[in-house]
Amino acid sequence: MRKTHEHAEGTVHRLIHESKVLQDNPLKDPWRRDLHVYTPANWTRGEKLPLLLDMPGWGGSGMGHTNWRPIGENVPERLDRLIGSGAMGRAVVAFPDCFTRVGGNQYINSAGTGRYEDYLIHEIVPLVERDFACGGQGRRACFGKSSGGYGAIWHGMHHADFWAAISCNSGDMGWDALQLPDFLMSLGVLAKHGMSVQKFWEHFEASPKPTAEERHARMLLAMGAFYDPDPASFLFIRLPGDPHTAELIPERWNNWLKYDPARLADECAPQLKKLKGLWMDCGDRDQYRIHFGMRRLSRELKRLGVEHVYEEFADDHTDVDYRMDKFLPWLVERLS
Repeated sequence: MRKTHEHAEGTVHRLIHESKVLQDNPLKDPWRRDLHVYTPANWTRGEKLPLLLDMPGWGGSGMGHTNWRPIGENVPERLDRLIGSGAMGRAVVAFPDCFTRVGGNQYINSAGTGRYEDYLIHEIVPLVERDFACGGQGRRACFGKSSGGYGAIWHGMHHADFWAAISCNSGDMGWDALQLPDFLMSLGVLAKHGMSVQKFWEHFEASPKPTAEERHARMLLAMGAFYDPDPASFLFIRLPGDPHTAELIPERWNNWLKYDPARLADECAPQLKKLKGLWMDCGDRDQYRIHFGMRRLSRELKRLGVEHVYEEFADDHTDVDYRMDKFLPWLVERLS
């Protein structure tokens, strides 16, 4: 059941992709995965539409964004409305599945989780462009919120020769404001399990209803598998500081800082200047304090002369999919 039948309905194509890149991934996650691809109503291969790729936030996957929703719209329904009303140009949109055992993805190559940068760039996008005659050089963009926003800005900073435009929405950055408070909170959660990541994780996976603190602790711990993986540790998870005193370990924390977009403006400005479009936005009372990091990055990009849009809106981190009504048309326009 759709919320409205006012606009013509596009098609969600459901494919199965067998990845070579993800075979033998460190977490032993599946390498045979679903891939959903949206095409607008009355689509034909001859249109050669631009391609957008959706990077969902932590705990999500492409299938979650195409799934039916009882309140509001899923992303294909939103696309039908935006395209059908003329607010957005026609585009193909890919919804890959990058979920991992640790609970989500940051869309980077990591020795602890797998080569998800390569998975998207070398497998998913070429497959969609071939099968749906879309995208191509200068005609592809990625977007995401939260961890997906992190993935989008990371890809823009490192792969501007591949992506032509990106949208980073409430994207993880500013590690001192975002990660450190959660690190301190996580130590309290771990203390209930003898400071053992493995015992906590086994408790979490067996729990019929993890607490909010436990969910946030799992997310913080998972970041260690992405930013500073330890092959000798359970699920490659290593803490950035002393679990008893909460003092940061310089070598460990420095490895995390290498992945903080708020600190990478100088290094990555030449890449970002190649983009046709760079959109960033965030709620002005984000409960994860991400707006502080995004303000810093925007300030540094202005200093470096990197053209971009940065908008703060009156909201927090939760249920802000309505922002797609602004940035999806903007991305397609930049690819035209």
